[in-house]
Parts: sequence; structure tokens; C-alpha cells
Amino acid sequence: MADKEAEFRQQFHDAFKGADYPVSNPMDLVPALPNGPGTRFEAGDTSFTAMELSTKMNDSQDFPYENVDALVDDLIEGMKRKDML
Repeated sequence: MADKEAEFRQQFHDAFKGADYPVSNPMDLVPALPNGPGTRFEAGDTSFTAMELSTKMNDSQDFPYENVDALVDDLIEGMKRKDML
């Protein structure tokens, strides 16, 4: 599990670090994604697009985010609560 968490953490950081922070909603993150909402995140046997992640995490995120680390931390914690990790 820890390896999968580390993989997702790195992928999220790489994908979202280029956003124009602070971000106030998920749509503010789309321009930073290399393939837009279709950007795929994969670790082990778990795979989903940025759009799927946004849909699953809509109740786990606390916008606005001032920086990429705060966003990634919330995403990882939300995935843990939803048994995605």
C-alpha cells in the first residue's frame, strides 16, 4: 500500500504542480494536466482518469488550495477514506 500511495503522490504532484495557485475549484486544475481531464493515474492494479478522480473526490476536497502539496495531501487522504489505497 505504501508504494502505491507514494506512486500516486508523485503522479499527482507532477500533474498538478503547474496549476496557477491558489486554485478555487477542480476546473482550475485542468490546464495543468498533460492530457486534460483524460490524464490517467496508475499504480499497481489501480487506474483512473483525472475526471474520474474529481468525481470520486468531490466530497473529499476542501477548495481553495494554496499549493500543490495541500491538494495532493487531501487527494491521498480522500483515497484512503474511500478504500482506493
